[in-house]
Amino acid sequence: MNFREAVSTAKTESMALLTESSPRGRHDVLGNESLFHTPLIALTIILLARSRAKPKQDEIGMLVGVCFEKSLAGFKGSSQELGWSANLRIRTVKAFTFLENTGFIIIDKSTSRIEATESGKKLIDNILKDESRLCIALLMIKRAYRNICKERAVEVKLNEI
Repeated sequence: MNFREAVSTAKTESMALLTESSPRGRHDVLGNESLFHTPLIALTIILLARSRAKPKQDEIGMLVGVCFEKSLAGFKGSSQELGWSANLRIRTVKAFTFLENTGFIIIDKSTSRIEATESGKKLIDNILKDESRLCIALLMIKRAYRNICKERAVEVKLNEI
């Protein structure tokens, strides 16, 4: 496909462009209520637990909030500190309990780190195969978590100096 074909396809198939700095008035941007839906939080927890750097159990509420804040357009540049939201933390605990009871995640007792089980990994893999908004949102959350981990590693090295 050449450039002209790509532009003509985009004009006919796209209703709107998804950008990182989408204005709040857009209908395709996740709002406050959708950010606090337990299924999205649960998928985020599995996604973080599936990564190489396993999150600690006591940090998961803050990490989910910070990842949402850094990756989802509705909260980028917001004055709200989503990681400190009591509503989000309560729903994160509910999602966490559900995932643990259904066997999508396990907690390593010795390190208190969360790990995704094979069924949890399969669930995320199936979602990431789709080319949907959920897939894109989860990939952005994954990138935000990776960046958070890298920032922490750099801070540790700087503190050693």
